[in-house]
Amino acid sequence: MSLRLATFNIENLLTRFDFTGFRNQTRRDRAMQLFEIRDEATYQALESARLVSSTDDTRQLSALAIADADADILCLQEVDNMAALQAFEYGYLFRMVGNGYRQKYLVEGNDSRGIDVAVIMREETRDGQRIELVDIKSHAALTYRDLHLFNADIAVTNQPDDKIFKRDCLELDLRIGGKPFTLYVVHLKSMTNSRESTDARLGTMAIRHAELKAVRHIIESRFGAGKARDMNFAICGDMNDYQEKVLIDGDRRKGYTFTPVNEDESALNVLSADGFAINPMLRRDVMDRWTLYHSRGPQEQHLCQLDYIWLSPRLASLNPNQVPDIIRNGQPYRTIFPPGQAVEHYPRTGWDRPKASDHCPVVMTLDLE
Repeated sequence: MSLRLATFNIENLLTRFDFTGFRNQTRRDRAMQLFEIRDEATYQALESARLVSSTDDTRQLSALAIADADADILCLQEVDNMAALQAFEYGYLFRMVGNGYRQKYLVEGNDSRGIDVAVIMREETRDGQRIELVDIKSHAALTYRDLHLFNADIAVTNQPDDKIFKRDCLELDLRIGGKPFTLYVVHLKSMTNSRESTDARLGTMAIRHAELKAVRHIIESRFGAGKARDMNFAICGDMNDYQEKVLIDGDRRKGYTFTPVNEDESALNVLSADGFAINPMLRRDVMDRWTLYHSRGPQEQHLCQLDYIWLSPRLASLNPNQVPDIIRNGQPYRTIFPPGQAVEHYPRTGWDRPKASDHCPVVMTLDLE
């Protein structure tokens, strides 16, 4: 009996318009900056038209990427609300794949922009095994004080009674063909808004470190600290951190070089340092583990893995030869691929946009025994 599990940051699956760009140039779309717009009503009309027209292409590409992942259970990040999820699943994904994801779960979390984690599931696996939700629990209300995680590094930007999870840790207790399986879905603190460091990743790492300590606490409290490793669990989502990256040097005219680099510090060490959870992406070549292309111009470019399916040691041992797939066909043309990794882009993919997402879906087939 097998389960196909995926995670995907679908990037701003929203049901609302953001008109703040009229008064705040930094929030105005670059296409709108090309035009002189003198009154707010005109701006709102143009911005609405721009977003609606671009969203149709984007969501067709998102649906293509999800269809290629062909998962039984899909963990999503950056979903506005259940209405957005239902409209996307019915209007785009169902049209693409034919058999829909009838089970949909989303709990409003803590994100200031209103983007949440969500899970959509088929009623049965591809093998015909029933997918059953036994229980679902949000951990968005947990505070630093609750778990004694407040420290000097956290105090730079937070108070003791602030919420630990910047979105949520959504816990789903499932049965797959009668076999127990527990899923944890997260979207950790972004690598932005650092106040004390020129390196935004390092400056925000303490928050992600606390989030993952909380995830681990939740799992160990559920199963027992000495028993958790022997259970069927997976931690899925956008971790907004990495333990390695592939540095890119060069340009289109001269060509590119790619250099893998290990990071000394990472919040992900909370999961991996003592083998509490296993990153099966390490079964792929070091140059071929990336799920996101990062660029701040020619002088700062790299590829890295931000999107993860972490497995319990038991699940990892049950699936020693299973390797995650990465769906990169929805990446924009500006993404720089190492040699031998080029893909056939989906129709209508643009240089920078439209694209399926800035992230790539990650999918893996798991035997639950």
